[in-house]
Amino acid sequence: MISNKLKLFIVCICFSLLSGCSLVRWKTDSDEGSLKAVGFTQLDISLAEGGTLSYWRGGQGQPLLLIHGFGGSAVTTWKEEMLALSADYDVIAPDLAWFGDSFSAGEANLTTETNAISQLIDELKLNNINIAGISYGGFVTFNILHNANQNDRIKKAIIIASPGPYFSDNDLTALTKRFAVDNPEDFFIPKNSDELRRLFEGIFVEPKMMPDFIADQIYQTYFAAWHKQKIAMIQSLSADRDTLLTAPIATTPTLLIWGEQDRIFPVEHGIYLSKKIQAPLVVIPNTGHGVTNEQPEMVVRLIKTFIESEKL
Repeated sequence: MISNKLKLFIVCICFSLLSGCSLVRWKTDSDEGSLKAVGFTQLDISLAEGGTLSYWRGGQGQPLLLIHGFGGSAVTTWKEEMLALSADYDVIAPDLAWFGDSFSAGEANLTTETNAISQLIDELKLNNINIAGISYGGFVTFNILHNANQNDRIKKAIIIASPGPYFSDNDLTALTKRFAVDNPEDFFIPKNSDELRRLFEGIFVEPKMMPDFIADQIYQTYFAAWHKQKIAMIQSLSADRDTLLTAPIATTPTLLIWGEQDRIFPVEHGIYLSKKIQAPLVVIPNTGHGVTNEQPEMVVRLIKTFIESEKL
């Protein structure tokens, strides 16, 4: 009997050879179509420094800003959460600069990313905002919480799998050893299908089967463009950390969510951060770094419970 994985592989091969289409593009179109079907619209704003910030918006209620991590986009990171949460909130999910459909003419670093999100908040005249950020999006969220012009507009924050400024150079060295690379950017910015598989194996507890042609399509879609800027973002993160460490700890009510088997930022980072900023921590079993993709129903439940609780 042919296994389901082998059947999927055969279907993928036939589809790719017969149609000449990109399966990754087809999946993206399908995901975007499901969002549009429930009322989401893709919009954009022009950035002051030059460039365009693309974002998806749908639903109604309190604004809920969803910030994706490094390497993904709003839709690839948050689609399931966007579909569910838009029933109760005004969900706004931007593509960070140099990812998805966004780019900036500014310097590639955390400040530029944060300023772009701040421009979006100003453009949409958002107040009483709830914000959730995963991984690199967590760094952006931390930076917004420490921005005197924006933090009073944030009601609650959810940080997922991101230590904020509380990681050391030794932590980065340990990361490079775990994945047998010379520098962090060598892991986060793959240059071929084998390196892409290594990235996915590091992010997910159970990465899906990935034939070479699909890995190549993912690389071309999500990693080939803006290569120089993405490297600069990773290389500048230590300096961004040092700047954040000089700021007072924000008092915004915050929930931390972590995967028990996170190999990028192990759960010990979450425990330390929880104590440092006095925030509750939820650790999800059998989950890696890609929490929003691996446990979307749990993430939705946790976000809604936290936002709607008056005690937290």
